[in-house]
Amino acid sequence: MKVLFTASEMYPLIKTGGLADVAYSLPRALAQAGADVKIVLPAYHELLKKVESFRIIGWLQIEGVSQAHKARIIEVQDSGYDVPIWLVDIPQLFCRPGNPYSSPEGYDWPDNAERYASFSRAVAALAIDAAGTGWAADVVHSNDWQTGLVPAFLSQEKRALTKIFTIHNLAYGGHYSHEEFNQLKLPWEWWSHEAMEFYNGFSMLKAGIVFSDHVTTVSPTYAREICTPEYGYGFEGLLRSRQHKLTGILNGIDTDDWDPSSDPHIPVHYSAGQKDVVASKRKNRQALLKALGANSRQQRNAAPVLGFIGRLVEQKGIDLLLHAIPRLLKETNARFVVLGSGQSDYEQRLAALAEQSPDRVYLHIGYSEALAHLVEAGADLFLMPSRFEPCGLNQMYSLRYGTPPVVHQTGGLADTVSHATEQTILEGSGNGFVFEDQHPDALVNAIVEALALRSRQKLWKQLVNNAMQEENDWSGSARQYLELYKQYQP
Repeated sequence: MKVLFTASEMYPLIKTGGLADVAYSLPRALAQAGADVKIVLPAYHELLKKVESFRIIGWLQIEGVSQAHKARIIEVQDSGYDVPIWLVDIPQLFCRPGNPYSSPEGYDWPDNAERYASFSRAVAALAIDAAGTGWAADVVHSNDWQTGLVPAFLSQEKRALTKIFTIHNLAYGGHYSHEEFNQLKLPWEWWSHEAMEFYNGFSMLKAGIVFSDHVTTVSPTYAREICTPEYGYGFEGLLRSRQHKLTGILNGIDTDDWDPSSDPHIPVHYSAGQKDVVASKRKNRQALLKALGANSRQQRNAAPVLGFIGRLVEQKGIDLLLHAIPRLLKETNARFVVLGSGQSDYEQRLAALAEQSPDRVYLHIGYSEALAHLVEAGADLFLMPSRFEPCGLNQMYSLRYGTPPVVHQTGGLADTVSHATEQTILEGSGNGFVFEDQHPDALVNAIVEALALRSRQKLWKQLVNNAMQEENDWSGSARQYLELYKQYQP
């Protein structure tokens, strides 16, 4: 089966979020399961700087807004990648500074509609081998709004291809105006409620939902949540009407990159079932605190460390955490490590807490891959109070590293974390802590409950072992996707 997998980003070449991790790991798992997979990405300026070498495999003429674009199709030649990577090189659209979607100043590029419509046209053309590469797809798997037009363009082709579309985060719908719809020269019949018209504009994500053969989301619970007004962002009616072609398939994690038994970013390695896991984690905790500037006494302190890694935005529940930390500083001996960046007011409030309690609150604004691994290995608990979380990866990293996560019961968090009590721990099912209400008190109560269990050493060791026994690699998810692809093959 020939699978063309397309996304707007892929780790480690270009990354702004979890989509990049999926675009790296899922195609590899599909290939290992026997599929013939190609990955297609835009040739961003920053991405090209990371490519060791490439070769030109074809050319395409792509319709744009004011002119046609000549797209160079290049194949990455780098032994570090298991799956062939094709890049759509249109310098006028993608050779610019900043991240994939916005300028260095943080503003969305004003021509994003043209950029991703042109990219989608190119992907559809590559799927039917319009560039003359000698390879044509049986299945085209598109991801999020940036590739939402791919199924629409493929619907115009005589040759039937299987069109799969995955929603990673419904909050980002790729919304544009009627004027931009006309500028993109999209077929007039697509401007309708039954196609991609959406509240007097049009949505590229809606196009993906409507024109694909099947829609997937990144966890079973999120697939149900997005059919409700609370999580549907206006798409809930559309999704309810298409529940017959909507499936939630839980993301996996890369167990090669995230492996405490061999992780190059942590000083002390350990593995599931090992007798001294808790002792190994204690040494990693000391290394984590040292990396964040703690003195020797603070490093040796046995008080628990609670970690948070993520964007400092409301979705991630950072407002709940900011209300919870002052109370927990008064009522417990817990310490906090926060790694992330986001809204300036949240950054400032966290910085104030770190300044007021320098021996209890450790803050790193920004992102560091090495530090992220060290947080997972060194923290005693991992905090994910997200208001909504389509899948989430950090809770699965935390389980693998024996760091029980404290999570809000939503999306993929609900699908991967089972609440720990003495009974569920002994039964082998409890692996973390779950709270239901989106309220700081609910988060505080879950943390206090977790800290009480941590004081019971034998039970805590069992909990850590339960967490590390979880299988969250990509193999199971890849099998589900392959079965889904086969359902639509002629």
